[in-house]
Amino acid sequence: MTTTAPPRAGSREWIGLAVLALPAMLVVMDLTVLHLAVPHLSADLQPSSTQLLWITDIYGFLIAGFLITMGSLGDRIGRRRLLFMGGAAFAVASVLAAYSTSPEMLIATRALLGIAGATLMPSTLSLIRNMFLDSRQRTTAISIWAMSFMVGGSIGPLVGGALLENFWWGSVFLVGVPVMVLLLVVGPFLLPEYRSTNTARLDLVSALLLLATALPVIYGIKELAKDGWSPVPVAAIVAGVAAGVVFLRRQRTLDDPLIDVKLFRNPAFSVSLAAMTAATFVMMGLNLFIMQYLQLVHGLSPWRTGLWVLPMTAAGIIGMMLAPTLVRWIRPAFLISAGLFIGAVGIALFVQVEEGSGIAPLIVGAAIMAGGFSPAAALGIDLVIGAAPPDSAGAASAVSETSQEFGGALGLAILGSIGTAVYRNQLADVPAGTPGPAADAARDTLAGALVTAENLPAEVAVPLVNAAQAAFTQGLHMTAITGSALVAIAASFAAILLRHIRPYAGHSEEVASAAEHVASAAPALPDTPVLEVDVIPAPSRTGDTVAERS
Repeated sequence: MTTTAPPRAGSREWIGLAVLALPAMLVVMDLTVLHLAVPHLSADLQPSSTQLLWITDIYGFLIAGFLITMGSLGDRIGRRRLLFMGGAAFAVASVLAAYSTSPEMLIATRALLGIAGATLMPSTLSLIRNMFLDSRQRTTAISIWAMSFMVGGSIGPLVGGALLENFWWGSVFLVGVPVMVLLLVVGPFLLPEYRSTNTARLDLVSALLLLATALPVIYGIKELAKDGWSPVPVAAIVAGVAAGVVFLRRQRTLDDPLIDVKLFRNPAFSVSLAAMTAATFVMMGLNLFIMQYLQLVHGLSPWRTGLWVLPMTAAGIIGMMLAPTLVRWIRPAFLISAGLFIGAVGIALFVQVEEGSGIAPLIVGAAIMAGGFSPAAALGIDLVIGAAPPDSAGAASAVSETSQEFGGALGLAILGSIGTAVYRNQLADVPAGTPGPAADAARDTLAGALVTAENLPAEVAVPLVNAAQAAFTQGLHMTAITGSALVAIAASFAAILLRHIRPYAGHSEEVASAAEHVASAAPALPDTPVLEVDVIPAPSRTGDTVAERS
């Protein structure tokens, strides 16, 4: 039997990819630049502590809460249409945020930015799924798209710092306006419209249940990471998990679910998601310690800290670009697994970092970690999108993004808690002569120790700072050991459960074949749902309607 090779993308698709990468990069930049602007906007708007928390957190909360809903909506009404609607809303909200005159107004505009941002990420990725039908080209395109997130996260602090040195705090929000204008002007000429043949209405009850799942869980995790264990965030997580159970049960009964839960029975989908989530979990948790170590232990300014992060970004970009080439000859399972093992080795270098010494082990280790994690990001997304039928590309894209949102939040909470516990344990006995209030502040955080030491005599302040920095370094070591072990475990599972997918990963027939191989080869063990694999039919172009360009 002969098969017709899928058409290859031309110059218009590649230029369109560049246009799609810009809003994806901007969404991540908006997550980072605000933190630099907090001191400036606090002096101007004078928000309360609670209002300041909502200003900083509501953007990420609503992105996480609306991703899957917006991805499914794009499948129904048209992915390009939703992208343009989100881009216009993002531009308007950016202007309103920049010129906010009160904390309440800034909270509201940040909420609108979050909802608009939730339309951008799944829309861009699902359009790539349909623009690049050749598996090799799609792997490269997804690698470039994923690379835009890494670039956005790295240049965000640099761009924000430069703007804040020359303009008012609202200028950091205006960066998004020209990007969205460019998208709206050139997008209609470069991006074709795709929509699913499934014209069923969006199930609003499922959308509300998804919000009731994501928002409390993300809120609870962030609060636990910030303040430690307390009843309110734990109750929020429990409530969110309960809503998630109801959501999953409802999806199994609907004829047109928000997300087809049967996709999770396909190892190409579920294992790839797990590998990406594990990498995000570890990287986000460790990045918190890397940034704090460079500034609070090594004494670098935020600007110089941002510069020292660039080697990590460069290594990640190199890994993203190499993955699509290497996967032509190496099975994606082994490439993902080898990359994760290399990342684990890079993380292990963190234990060589000592207070008062150089930062070379930290910078080199972070670069190795980022480069090693890149194949899991690039190829994992490709496998997730390739495993889903074209009708569900938007929802699958959103599941991928949501899993990484949860992975990042969990990494901050769990690894942050581990590092904090070690820090407080190491600092249980503060240097002699430290006043009680100063000792309490020092045991809370390293930043608190440094601020407290500024008001103490030198003979007390110097030992306190040295002890606090040493305790923080021990916390870094423990989080590195934990993260390295988790990544090694994830690498082992990826090598075993994805091993049947041949090179040129991303081709839907191969993904489905891999699921079938795993199902037939695995022993029949009780209570092991992953072995009961439903083979996802190979997607075809008949599932999509290509609308006329506007």
